[in-house]
Amino acid sequence: MELLKPKVLMVEDSAPLSAVYRAYLKHEAIELVSVMTGAAALAQLNVLQPDILLLDLHLPDMSGLDILRYLKDQDVAVSTIVMTANGSVDLAVDAMRLGAHDFIAKPIDADRLRVTLHNTMEYRRLNALISRYQHQYPRDRFEGFVGASLVMQEVYQTIETAAPSRATIFITGESGTGKEVSAEAIHHLSGRRGEFVALNCAAIPKDLMESEIFGHVKGAFTGAVSDRIGAAGRADGGTLFMDEVCEMDLELQSKLLRFLQTGTFQKVGGGQTQRVDVRIVCATNRDPLREVAAGRFREDLYYRLHVIPLHLPPLRERGDDVLRIAERFLREFSREENKRFARFSDAARRTLLDYRWPGNIRELQNLIRQIVVLHDGSEVTPTMLPASFRATLPVESTPNEAVPPASLAPITVSSETKRAIRPLAEVERQAILEAIEYCDGNIPQAARLLGVSPSTIYRKMQSWQASGVMSNNK
Repeated sequence: MELLKPKVLMVEDSAPLSAVYRAYLKHEAIELVSVMTGAAALAQLNVLQPDILLLDLHLPDMSGLDILRYLKDQDVAVSTIVMTANGSVDLAVDAMRLGAHDFIAKPIDADRLRVTLHNTMEYRRLNALISRYQHQYPRDRFEGFVGASLVMQEVYQTIETAAPSRATIFITGESGTGKEVSAEAIHHLSGRRGEFVALNCAAIPKDLMESEIFGHVKGAFTGAVSDRIGAAGRADGGTLFMDEVCEMDLELQSKLLRFLQTGTFQKVGGGQTQRVDVRIVCATNRDPLREVAAGRFREDLYYRLHVIPLHLPPLRERGDDVLRIAERFLREFSREENKRFARFSDAARRTLLDYRWPGNIRELQNLIRQIVVLHDGSEVTPTMLPASFRATLPVESTPNEAVPPASLAPITVSSETKRAIRPLAEVERQAILEAIEYCDGNIPQAARLLGVSPSTIYRKMQSWQASGVMSNNK
């Protein structure tokens, strides 16, 4: 049975450029339709129902951003590649915020267009596989990760589905969220028999970076007393993990791009070309598109690396995962230090849930180790937490906080007021649900507006679900 070809709709208002792009793609296994206006594009979206949209942002009758807003409002399942003129990367950033999958800066060459299209098709294929497993029983552990939250289930599924492919994976996330753990999991599940080699691009001096990646020959520079195999050579047949890749010098970025395109490199000071089979996984705690817009990261390198995006959520957005991870650290460190700790008190658990964790898992790990080393007992209580930690908590999370009796002055309430008064829990629930609705379901944003931590909202929603009062009875 013949497989259906992916449907691609190209929106380009220049007839000569449209013809050039169609020529670039004439040998691709796709069904390509091209139009020149925004109105024609909107009409074709309903008729063709494309899988991929190649969208010029500057159209004669409307902005490409208007089309992206339409796609977002109507929840159209199409992957959009934005085509934008040089110097308009800021517009591309806006487009990505509106749901665009990727972008290409003009002038566009044939290789760039084909690679970006292939990346998007591979992303859609893997996403479809992930969707098939969305209803699996949630896992609370996975390849070095601990956590059963919904956001982590998606991370696990992306890693599991993408690992066996050769596609480059671009991991983003705040410091301490587990980017290297993700890279190791990808390597472990890939079936590749070579080494996993990790390279921190922010920790290596600029002058030594090329040698660290590609190696050097004896006498290549002062101090090169012998030949050295670089990370690319050591990772032959395996995985090269490049952490903080946005820190890399621009000149070296061009050499990395050539390596990615050809699979070959030369050692520093050497003339012999070497070929290796390396799977690339990279990571950054920055916004890579912002780095492209600022001129600090090459746009062509970005689209070569950004095949399968994997975003790791911050710990504050993972709900009760905080407690699961803390309990694991508590057991582990108690064994190491020969202490008796077995659990957290209810007040300590609430305190951990309400903290925002700017340092993420690394900060939680250090906190639990500090508690275990400096204290002993069967139960961790809030008094064992450092004073600096308790000082950063919101007022509502202070354990066992009591209202001074002197503040409870007598209040006279009329019968009419009594009928208007609703239970505090009901008022609180309505306020939270209205904030979530106002923020289009973005719970972290709703939490900021309400002045509480996201974990507080997640915890209350779980209790509403358990008691059957999840609906908003306004």
